[in-house]
Amino acid sequence: MKLATICYIQRPGQTLMLHRVKKANDYHQGKWNGLGGKFKAGETPEECVLREVCEESGLIGRNPILRGQITFPVFDGSDDWYVWLFTMSEWEGRLIDSPEGELAWIDNERLLDLNLWPGDRIFIPWLFQERFFSAKFIYAAGVFQGYEATFYGLNGHVERERRRTAPDLRPSSYQPADDMYCWLCGGEVSERHCKIICRRCGFTRDCSDP
Repeated sequence: MKLATICYIQRPGQTLMLHRVKKANDYHQGKWNGLGGKFKAGETPEECVLREVCEESGLIGRNPILRGQITFPVFDGSDDWYVWLFTMSEWEGRLIDSPEGELAWIDNERLLDLNLWPGDRIFIPWLFQERFFSAKFIYAAGVFQGYEATFYGLNGHVERERRRTAPDLRPSSYQPADDMYCWLCGGEVSERHCKIICRRCGFTRDCSDP
């Protein structure tokens, strides 16, 4: 059993996403994810998610909002994963060169166009809804099989969904046009010596970054 958190950091109209392209033998290789990772001993979900966000992005977060919890039975072929999902719109700092992958601010209307795990295309829209969810997402050898979910509304209303056949959730070829704007502040950028430099805040990254 593995316990973990995922956080989707937000600013007006955009969400910070992590492209998993750096680590060797990464089970998520090539996929886009939120930020997060496994619990350390004694941590609460909130403590875990704030630590992971800082380690993976350099941002200091405040007041993460718990949106749901998902169980992934034998997701990696050996362990059940239990994941707490948060959003967070209060943060400060500057993005770092993340050891986990490449960071990019993605327009919210393009999130589902990224190369995501198939199940992520189902639950990401739930993060923007005013209800809490508890769900199980089933994969077999990396292939999505279906899900079941319970939703708890603010008024006490409970709804349930279930799908046991894999939907048509083919990956997209969309890649963000990151060279056109700053990942941190959205300002105009210039290119110099194979570096992309924000004219507004000075954030710098390599031209070869995806």
